[in-house]
Amino acid sequence: MFIDVVINLFKNFLVTLQLFGFTLLFSLPLGLIISFGSMSRFKPLSFLVKVFVWVIRGTPLMLQLILFYFGPGLLVSAAEAGGVDNAFVDFFRKLNMADPLVTAIIAFSINYACYFSEIFRGGIQGVPKGQQEAGEVLGLTKTQIFFKITLMQMIKRIVPPMSNEIITLVKDTSLARTITVYEIIWAAQDYIRVDGLLWPLFFTGVYYLAFSGLLTLLFNYIEKKLSYFKV
Repeated sequence: MFIDVVINLFKNFLVTLQLFGFTLLFSLPLGLIISFGSMSRFKPLSFLVKVFVWVIRGTPLMLQLILFYFGPGLLVSAAEAGGVDNAFVDFFRKLNMADPLVTAIIAFSINYACYFSEIFRGGIQGVPKGQQEAGEVLGLTKTQIFFKITLMQMIKRIVPPMSNEIITLVKDTSLARTITVYEIIWAAQDYIRVDGLLWPLFFTGVYYLAFSGLLTLLFNYIEKKLSYFKV
């Protein structure tokens, strides 16, 4: 019985890993783009991006999951009731039919991209202005300055706060069951409902602890590798 439970929980933990992996894949580059938008010299764009980040960071992730899951269906129903049927409505109709895991990935990616954007912004703005000016004097383009001067120093600065957010993401994935994503916590709850077993629910903590421990070791290794680079 114990082995069967462990194997079944591991299968559902793979769903958790999928959500974690795809969220990082999409949220990291999106967060960098959002950070550029918030630092834009074009004030209307900067203002809109900052308001968007404020709204996403200021509202619960669970609320955003529910909105992304039920929102498209409500919009489609309202449009159909009003006799509206265009490409915009068709897009939301397809989004409403999406797999709950896909919806969760979209919601998580947008949420974490906003948190990452603030970390990226702090890392970029933390690089002394004089170094960028020195790059301009040497005839480097803005792209060359970013990749050759700013980027490495930014990475060094953002590793600690980024590691904290990524480990938080591991635990936040459990919220996906709110929109019927059958992940490890939900699988453990089934054992309570069907077999009256409580221990599988607590045993899920072993998976989270093991994965968080591996990530902690990874980020410690990265920090040591970057320790030669003083900022």
